[in-house]
Amino acid sequence: MGQDSDLVEHYGGAGLLAAIEAGLSELGRSPQTATLEDLAPVDEFHIGGRSATVELSQQLGVSSQARLLDIGCGIGGTSRFFASTTGCEVMGIDLSPTYVDVARTLTGWTGLSHLVGFEAGSALELPFEDDSFDRAVQLHVGMNIADKAALFAEIARVLRPGGRLGVYDVVRQGEGEIVFPVPWASDPSHSFVADGEEYRLALEAAGFEVSARDRRRFALEFYETQARRAVESSGPPPLGLHLIIGGDTRLKLGNLRAAITGGVLAPVEFIGSLP
Repeated sequence: MGQDSDLVEHYGGAGLLAAIEAGLSELGRSPQTATLEDLAPVDEFHIGGRSATVELSQQLGVSSQARLLDIGCGIGGTSRFFASTTGCEVMGIDLSPTYVDVARTLTGWTGLSHLVGFEAGSALELPFEDDSFDRAVQLHVGMNIADKAALFAEIARVLRPGGRLGVYDVVRQGEGEIVFPVPWASDPSHSFVADGEEYRLALEAAGFEVSARDRRRFALEFYETQARRAVESSGPPPLGLHLIIGGDTRLKLGNLRAAITGGVLAPVEFIGSLP
């Protein structure tokens, strides 16, 4: 089994759409009445969820005339957010055909299919022509890709001159072992966490001017809020990341939180701008 197939298997997705529909029903909603806010707890698969997406979007200057690429789009939450808030056209791409199918269905439920499309494919071989997009985003994707230079060169290829890329990934910040499993990998063979300098150099080699923002404090505050809510609740919410991550959600998220709290890992934003 190849690495791409291993990743697709890791992320799974069997029964996900039915689980989301059941969660909506528990909330008194349906596919006909579901909103972006209803789906946000399950379709923003990164630290901080919707709040992180909002803050990243504010730095990208996306207009209604822009065409945006969402790399590693998952089930499409970030794609739908950008389309709904800016009116831009969005194309999402993900390695998992199952996620792409779910993304298309959820986009239909929320009435955004006229603006948002999805394709299955690799971030290292994007099925798009040169100079196809004005903006691109990548949220919690790079940890599964060893060759960061090839990744960012491929993204630069499909961006137009003056294009901008927003990256929000988990990076290494200190010494110490990463305890597995974590949300992006069950074992070290699928994990390619790099430090911020490697990201910066790879982005610059692809032609981007780069700025970075450490989001460790944001992550710790997010985890504190989650912990308070967990104490106040009797169990997981009807819609949440446990529907995607599966039965070992608590273990995977706990290992990630411990690594961030211990200073081993941290989420970081990178904004890359092409001349």
